[in-house]
Amino acid sequence: MIVGIDFDNTIVSYDQIFHTESLERGLISLDVPARKDAIRDYLRKAAKEDLWTELQGYVYGPGIGGALPFPGVLSFFEHCRAAGIKTYIISHKTKLPYAGPRYDLHASALGWLSANNFLDSASTGLEIADVFFAATKQEKVQLIQRNHCSYFIDDLPEFLQEIAASNGIERVLFDPNNVHLDEERFVRLTSWRAVADLIVGELVQ
Repeated sequence: MIVGIDFDNTIVSYDQIFHTESLERGLISLDVPARKDAIRDYLRKAAKEDLWTELQGYVYGPGIGGALPFPGVLSFFEHCRAAGIKTYIISHKTKLPYAGPRYDLHASALGWLSANNFLDSASTGLEIADVFFAATKQEKVQLIQRNHCSYFIDDLPEFLQEIAASNGIERVLFDPNNVHLDEERFVRLTSWRAVADLIVGELVQ
């Protein structure tokens, strides 16, 4: 079995760091929920799309150190290694932000993975060679197919829809904030414990 996992908003949670940075920059009021999507929608409604884009560049770049792994995700990789399940991280991520300073987003992401022990191959089975950053969504789909993933886990239903159901890949929607309650096209799970129960099963009981 081979499992592919998205990076942004699937392994790493940005909700709190986006909220903290937005407040410090005076972009939002205190009543805006500490969720990335709520902050994005608030700024877009306020016609501040350019500030949102620049904020993303910072958070995905040097600010990523303030982001946390979703609870249980590191354990998921550890259980997969123990069960002999191969894992890959496959993300759609540009190397540079769309606006603002030219941070190296790939280097920042790899640094975050290392700092949070995901690249400790003895425990997680992951090495740098198992981490892929695709320039386009089409390339991301191709990487999933090329690595023969049995499962792919992502937080975006619109991306999972790009993976044809006919190719035999089980598509798992990671939805920790219950944003997609009506989604029925994919297996929808709200925690990494639930993902582990599905994929690794009895090893996490």
